[in-house]
Amino acid sequence: MKEAAIVILNYNGEGMLRRFLPNILANSFFDVIVADNNSNDGSVALMKTHFSAVKLISLSQNHGFSQGYNEVLEQLKGQYHYYILLNSDVEVSEKWDVQLIDWLRSHGDFAAVQPKILSQQDKSIFDYAGAGGGYIDRLGYPYCRGRVLGILEEDHGQYDDEVEVDWVSGACYGVRADVYHDLGGFEADFFAHMEEIDLCWRMARKGWKSGYLGKVQVYHVGGGTLSRTSPFKTYLNFRNNLLMLNRNLTRGGFLKIMVFRVLLDAAAALQFVLSGKSKHAGQVMKAYRDFFKMKNRADKRGALALKLPIQKASKEVASIVLSYYVMGRRKYPDL
Repeated sequence: MKEAAIVILNYNGEGMLRRFLPNILANSFFDVIVADNNSNDGSVALMKTHFSAVKLISLSQNHGFSQGYNEVLEQLKGQYHYYILLNSDVEVSEKWDVQLIDWLRSHGDFAAVQPKILSQQDKSIFDYAGAGGGYIDRLGYPYCRGRVLGILEEDHGQYDDEVEVDWVSGACYGVRADVYHDLGGFEADFFAHMEEIDLCWRMARKGWKSGYLGKVQVYHVGGGTLSRTSPFKTYLNFRNNLLMLNRNLTRGGFLKIMVFRVLLDAAAALQFVLSGKSKHAGQVMKAYRDFFKMKNRADKRGALALKLPIQKASKEVASIVLSYYVMGRRKYPDL
């Protein structure tokens, strides 16, 4: 069995592969595998003509991020001890993969790890997806060191540490292969967004920790497949967050949180309307509708007997939304 594989899930990312795959190949020690999610652009042709030495796995349909990775990693099961799941729009640094895997190897109680993730467009600031390590507030909203809601901090080395986190970013997700498979991988119903947070939470329920390694840096473009301004992205974030909470909390704990969440999410929808983003407001309402349609199916599959409270790897934050909008605390050190 080999040590590790870097697995890049691609969907219509010909431009990103052309731009970033040479950098990944030049700076990576472990096997690089590109899995194509049934792209209809020139991705597959590019791989066959320009990167023929790279293993290519072609899927018969677009399964989305969650099930796409599940399908691919099932084909790789038993071949590697570790995976690094890497977005196609990421620029890496020298020895990045070896350092991540060495860290997991030497920290036996950790199942997943991410590096420091900076913006590829402006390498002096943190990236939205993962930044300096991911956390969850007491109402289930995710945030990061270096990124609170839409505010990104400049990188001054303030997060060049090693810490336990609540979740590891799917943009660069180092994980033990056996743990990934034992837990069934990502939740397929999520399609994309927050599946990595849900998996880290399920890992924690089995006694595993998630980590952040700040000495390793990668640079993420973001929005390569689905723009951050897309109403569909808003829909996925709100729906999947509710599915995640329902899946991982006790019934009583979920109901307590929902009392506050309904109010705050309604306020978010109103804010979308007032800011001229009525399509996003409609997606919030659709997310709630579809969550209740999917809830029973999620209940049946969320069959781990022991459920834990909201994660608390970082300092405890009651509500990132209220901290941001009411108290004006818009950076992690101020929370």
